[in-house]
Amino acid sequence: MAASMLQRCVLFGRASAKCKTLAFTVRRCLLSASYLDAKIWEQRKEDPHNLAQLASLMDRTYERKLPVSSLTVSRFIDNVSSKEEVGQAEYYLYKFRHSPNCWYLRDWTVHSWFRKCLKHGTRDRALHTLKNKVQYGVFPDDLTFNLLIDSFVKDEDYKGACAVVEEVMLQEAFDLPSTQIVSLYALAKYLATKPELSWQEERSVGAALLIAGLKQENSAGRSAQLLGCALLGKVEMSRGIHAVYHQMPLIWTPGYLRRALDVMESVCSGPEGVQLSKEALDCLEGVLRDPGPVSEVDAAKGDEDAQGAQGTATDEEDQLEREKLPEYATRFQDLSSKLQSLGRVDPGGLQALVSALAQAELAAAEAADGELYARKVEEWEQERQSLIQRERELRERAQQEYQARQAAKASA
Repeated sequence: MAASMLQRCVLFGRASAKCKTLAFTVRRCLLSASYLDAKIWEQRKEDPHNLAQLASLMDRTYERKLPVSSLTVSRFIDNVSSKEEVGQAEYYLYKFRHSPNCWYLRDWTVHSWFRKCLKHGTRDRALHTLKNKVQYGVFPDDLTFNLLIDSFVKDEDYKGACAVVEEVMLQEAFDLPSTQIVSLYALAKYLATKPELSWQEERSVGAALLIAGLKQENSAGRSAQLLGCALLGKVEMSRGIHAVYHQMPLIWTPGYLRRALDVMESVCSGPEGVQLSKEALDCLEGVLRDPGPVSEVDAAKGDEDAQGAQGTATDEEDQLEREKLPEYATRFQDLSSKLQSLGRVDPGGLQALVSALAQAELAAAEAADGELYARKVEEWEQERQSLIQRERELRERAQQEYQARQAAKASA
């Protein structure tokens, strides 16, 4: 069972994690108040409109099978002022996504949508549109992801936070150090609750840990890589490599347990000061000892296309990888002993390492994000004002043409 596996992995580190993170959580709750302050966003030039009139305009436009402008959708979302209006905005986001102008949804509109959801207590709608991003056309940037993750973490909804991190992973949006840190923090907090994970959840959590961990060359990053490879290796052993990479941004070459051992070896030969969490090592040892039964159910679970994609060659590769388990177990014991002798095993858990990383580096990452956000909002505002000006000119031109036609009719 996934629950028993993770329970063995996290029990040891929980006590030390609580001690090490207490000072951190007292001083700050992940992102600071200044980072979450909407002052820069709210300094934009206001463009007030009546929502009923905008809704009527869009409805009439759609009925006539004409395209609604991205500026109209942006105005509607910017003028939302209640929980009920958030629901209306969600409807028009969906309508716009399925219209001829769907490619022109603006980045600032996506950012505004998620800010409105958080402001009016409709985080469930934010998560719904994010999970169904293709249907709504909402693909947030790193800074927006940070706001969403922090919102869930502060309410101790770590499962919701991990659902957002999964979307970050699927979009491969771990570009900013702040996003890497808050994502690892959410994942570590979620795993500390000893959740009972399905194999799909093990794959998603493992992939997020691995990809985010690859961005960090420190103890937290290396431990996340190790734990991520262990979880992915467990899925690979029980369901095959196709189950691992199907619809995931992961390499399709077999050998995730071997990659976990490679992480151990790199720490052994790497610079001093980088350690691996005992929690992650225990998890890998548990997978090597008991990877679970081989499932006969295909990774896609009913998806006929995915079932057809697994050929004989893939089955043979999966079997060869399972036959390497004794070799991997022996190598693990050797590397584990070497890590112990070098003093490169941290007795705590991933949560303690990530909390220490956040305490040391998150403030600097926030400062860099603040400058980036100010520039981005300025660029968005320039683009928005340019669209407003273009709309005004087009209306004036249409009015002039109409008046000219009326004058021509009158003279005739």
